[in-house]
Amino acid sequence: MNKTISNNILIQEQVVLEKIYHIRDQKVMLDLDLAVLYEVQTRALKQAVKRNIQRFPNDFMFQLTKEEWQQVITICDNLPKSAKFSPATPFVFTEQGVAMLSSILNSERAINVNIQVIRIFARLRNMVTDNTQIRLEIEKI
Repeated sequence: MNKTISNNILIQEQVVLEKIYHIRDQKVMLDLDLAVLYEVQTRALKQAVKRNIQRFPNDFMFQLTKEEWQQVITICDNLPKSAKFSPATPFVFTEQGVAMLSSILNSERAINVNIQVIRIFARLRNMVTDNTQIRLEIEKI
């Protein structure tokens, strides 16, 4: 691997993959997971989003219902206890929402982490496309 590229890897791909959930037929990341990756407080991330809410339409970000949040809590054992018992439900961000976060979070780390996360989302999308193509080719045979 190129030295420049390896120096830019801030987080391991597997760490990001474990933080991507499938909710409402979309791949999303929780605000609290993104805050950890960006090394900011969840509260600060949410405040920045609320100050720039026009940049986050529903297909970029949405807030989980209490029922959805309970389902996430049930299937995820790696959530912090404080998040599990918080009265507020988290925001979740689609790939486009994650990309938009880099325009409101001005830290170098947030920008570099976003680049990595977007690349991982793109790889996931390509894997789905490749698998669909393979399935279609097998069906032809």
